[in-house]
This record gives sequence, C-alpha cells and structure tokens, in this order.
Amino acid sequence: MLNLLVIAGAAVLVVLAVLAVVLIFRSLLLRARESGYPSLTAYLRAAPRTDGEKRDAADLALKGLVLCLLGLLLPPLLLLGLIPFFYGARKVVWASMGLGLADDPDQRDR
Repeated sequence: MLNLLVIAGAAVLVVLAVLAVVLIFRSLLLRARESGYPSLTAYLRAAPRTDGEKRDAADLALKGLVLCLLGLLLPPLLLLGLIPFFYGARKVVWASMGLGLADDPDQRDR
C-alpha cells in the first residue's frame, strides 16, 4: 500500500512539473510577442536588451533551478528544469557581460 502511495505521489509531482514548464514557456511566448520577437526561440536566443528582459531571464533561471532541485528527488524533473535554467542562465550571463549593448544602434560606432 505504501509503495502505491509513493508511486502515485511521484506521478503527481511529474505531472505538476510538466504543467509548470508548459506554463513557464507559455508566459515566455506572450512576453516574446509583446517585445516584438518573431518567435519564442528568437526571444530565448537574443541577448536581453531591456531591464524587463533581464528580470525575465533571472526569473527563468531561478524557476529552472527550482525544478532542478526538485529533480534531486525525481530524476525526470531534473531534465525538465535544465531547459529553462539553461536559457535563463545564458541570458543572465550575457547581460552581465554587456552583450545586449552590441545590438544598440548607439553603441555600434564605438
């Protein structure tokens, strides 16, 4: 009986994690459209240009990190958490390096 309860709990956690990832990427798709990007992949690949995009990148990295930490309990969650963590952390690192400034028209001549 206890084994069945543990398996059911693990299945519920996996389903909730998949739902969380879908909701994360749905909200990212809305932000990408509001920012004028043609697709979600273009938004995820671009260096953050505004403070709002930098906050979104940090938020995405932290959400991915939380899913990865939950993945210590259930390994499938680790795989789901790696995707938002990778894109969010990459955008945060790019912003900290100042790579978003290269897309700024005022900075091209320097």
